[in-house]
Amino acid sequence: MRDHTPNFKMLELSDESKRLIKDTVTQLLEKLSGDGQLTPDARLEFWVEIPGVKHPRGTFRGGCLMPDSYLCLSDWFKAGTPAIEAGEEYAEKEHPLDEAWADLLDELYYQIEIFTSMATANQGITIELWAGTRNRPECEWLYAVDKKIELP
Repeated sequence: MRDHTPNFKMLELSDESKRLIKDTVTQLLEKLSGDGQLTPDARLEFWVEIPGVKHPRGTFRGGCLMPDSYLCLSDWFKAGTPAIEAGEEYAEKEHPLDEAWADLLDELYYQIEIFTSMATANQGITIELWAGTRNRPECEWLYAVDKKIELP
């Protein structure tokens, strides 16, 4: 059996970039939850742009923007609550909400690092983040909050 894993070197995000991503995701999720939109189908999606690297935006059938990646928020947080609460699998942990946040951010950083691996530095990379729910199968946003950030 052949291994089809691409041969690339991960570019670790700087502490400052991680802080900026964390602050942005926190704002998006607080807004999502505060608006009562942290549903079982809620997702965090992102798109990465690297200066000088052509990366055409793909689309699903019907013209829906295809993100680089997405995370299902109900994997970490309870759905349907007006405040952000850790999911059931964190109930037995000493600090459930802190651990849920740490796990979500670790996964997000890792995925972003995969998509930024072709860059030589974090500086100038922009990340567009959306949190919300898409209509299926049409893929249009029913509810979304978004923000675009440039990594330092």
